[in-house]
Amino acid sequence: MYLVKSPLLLKWYYPSLIWNKTRAQRVIYLTFDDGPIPDVTDFVLKTLKSFNAKATFFCIGDNIQKHPDIFGRLKAEGHRIGNHTFNHLKGWKTEDQVYLQNFRQCQELTNTNLFRPPYGRIKKSQISSLRTEFPDLQIVMWDVLSGDFDLKLAPQKCYDQVVKHVENGSIIVFHDSIKAFDRLKYTLPRALQYFSEQGFRFETL
Repeated sequence: MYLVKSPLLLKWYYPSLIWNKTRAQRVIYLTFDDGPIPDVTDFVLKTLKSFNAKATFFCIGDNIQKHPDIFGRLKAEGHRIGNHTFNHLKGWKTEDQVYLQNFRQCQELTNTNLFRPPYGRIKKSQISSLRTEFPDLQIVMWDVLSGDFDLKLAPQKCYDQVVKHVENGSIIVFHDSIKAFDRLKYTLPRALQYFSEQGFRFETL
């Protein structure tokens, strides 16, 4: 069970996290979690380039180590990098010190001030500890979850969900993962085409 549009209650409970950007400008913030992955991330980069779109990639440290060439392309092509822990840890089920060490391990590779907790699940104690050690850290959530990771979701439905819920300043979550690829490869180019025609720009966080 997941919600496509982040509820106000969550934003109220975690007010210090970034859920969306200003609604005053016609800008969308595309984000991709869980890469880099061969073929999938390659497809994303090629698609973004064809629309002159920039995005933010929240990378898993273990995947960075396995695929350093693709990781290098992300930076070389003008996209931003975010930390997504080294092993995609679920904060609610992980001891704080283990979580922090996993963050640090990924941070050595990403060297970024952007972090997205895997699954969007993080304890307030973990937020506090991270910000004590990394005072400039921005913890980024989202206001539109594409659902591309949902194996039961039809590609057209994935596209429909994104188009229905995105507005000015939306932070959208996609996944450059093998699991998400069937829905991602259908939805991403069509969404970019649709929002381009609506006058949106695609920028990094």
